[in-house]
Amino acid sequence: MDRFDAMTVFVRVVEAGSLSAAARVGPQSLTSVSRHIAALEERLGTQLLRRTTRHLALTDEGRLFYERAKAILGEMEELEGALSAGRDEPSGRLRVAAPGLIGRYRIAPLLPRFLARYPSVDVDLVLVDRTVDLVEENIHLAVRLGRQPDSSLVARKLAEVHMLTCAAPVYLKRRGTPKSPGDLRDHDCLTFSDTAGAIEWRFRSSSTQVSVRVTGRIWANSLYAVVAAAIEGGGIVRVPSWQVAHEIAAGRLRTLLDAYRPPPTPVYAVFDHARRSSPKVRTFVDYLVDQWAGSDLETVTSR
Repeated sequence: MDRFDAMTVFVRVVEAGSLSAAARVGPQSLTSVSRHIAALEERLGTQLLRRTTRHLALTDEGRLFYERAKAILGEMEELEGALSAGRDEPSGRLRVAAPGLIGRYRIAPLLPRFLARYPSVDVDLVLVDRTVDLVEENIHLAVRLGRQPDSSLVARKLAEVHMLTCAAPVYLKRRGTPKSPGDLRDHDCLTFSDTAGAIEWRFRSSSTQVSVRVTGRIWANSLYAVVAAAIEGGGIVRVPSWQVAHEIAAGRLRTLLDAYRPPPTPVYAVFDHARRSSPKVRTFVDYLVDQWAGSDLETVTSR
């Protein structure tokens, strides 16, 4: 069995929705498609598809294999295109994940110029306020805030952003204004993270870092949600400056604990080592670095 051919057939079956539909797209015989899938499952030692009389569904292992196989085939297509053209020209579909507002205000406006410069590239911009799995979700690169832990990912710094602690005037009138980070323990803090529960907010006092474990009655995995709750007086929120610039300017939120504001948070482009040589990934990261050179994203929403 040719593994590349079997991988191609498997991806075609998943996207077509059935073995017979994949055979028609091929085009190849239904028997040939079935043999490729059976041989692939035998080689891997696991079931990839669950077949019924009405439809087929991916197993957990099948979904993982599909996402990785699709990424590999896409990279192969891009590489073949670049080599056949005799140059390292970016081409193919590029999937970029980024936090909602930073994607909306600081990436989306840059895309038309990038696409005009590289007409063989298409871009999918996925806006999510969570950490995406690059492999499972077939993301070529992600824009992330904060220091990146040692991992299999390549991280390249793009810019910096300030983290602001703020609350609505109505909340401060009702509950009082915290004077130091420790006072936050007696307040309702609106927490944003991937998983529910108490989290730590870090501040700086002189040259000393201060960490405060905060809790509250509202948790969300969306920055939009916690900011919306803060505006309505739901509690104290701590978010990137670009998330609340308009609300602060309009007086809907007030900054707190400015004397304890921590150093700026770095913004990185992260991608898998396997994509380091991908022309479309490398070119897009270079483009962001050039466009954001020396940038502080504090006023990102005032454009």
